[in-house]
Amino acid sequence: MVEHEKRRWDILEKALDVFVSEGFENATFQKIADLCGITRTILYTYFNNKKEIFNYSIKQFMGTIEADVHSVRQDASLSSVDKLTSVFALIIARLEENRRLLLVIRDYLLLQDDANKLVKRRTIRMRHIFSSMIIDGIRAGELMPLNVREAGDLLYGLLELAIFRLTVLKRSEVGELKQSSALCIRQLSATTHHVVDSVATKP
Repeated sequence: MVEHEKRRWDILEKALDVFVSEGFENATFQKIADLCGITRTILYTYFNNKKEIFNYSIKQFMGTIEADVHSVRQDASLSSVDKLTSVFALIIARLEENRRLLLVIRDYLLLQDDANKLVKRRTIRMRHIFSSMIIDGIRAGELMPLNVREAGDLLYGLLELAIFRLTVLKRSEVGELKQSSALCIRQLSATTHHVVDSVATKP
């Protein structure tokens, strides 16, 4: 089982190289098999077609991010502001590490008529996670009362900006967005607004 999973992982890694160099449209099962040093018959024992390989890569990528986020959310030593800041920094780091995959996803989506629908389906869990964390912070009194959906859209919009810079502008890293997101998240803090309000009401 361990060897099977290792081979599966190796196939995904090498398939990604094929997708990046050839593009999703021109990547073939044969090219993936050749790069893996195996026959198409063996490749079929792991995956049915190239689309399945591609989808599995995305699923694995999203699963890794969700595992990172879950770990931070379970850390009782962190405040809601710290959790949101850490989660955003972790996601940005994952996006930078997987920039090649993002480029392939970009090209794949350009070929789809229902690209918007596909993106929404893939990202709805992440939007829900942001909303849940914001709700937790409001209930704990650590975040100011606000429109959860609008706040979640703001944070998710920063992630979309990071993806845009990595894939369209072809940046190698977007670390500056970590500082921008941290600033935005601090502005959601109930403590920050209490201090600002106190200063503003002083004679």
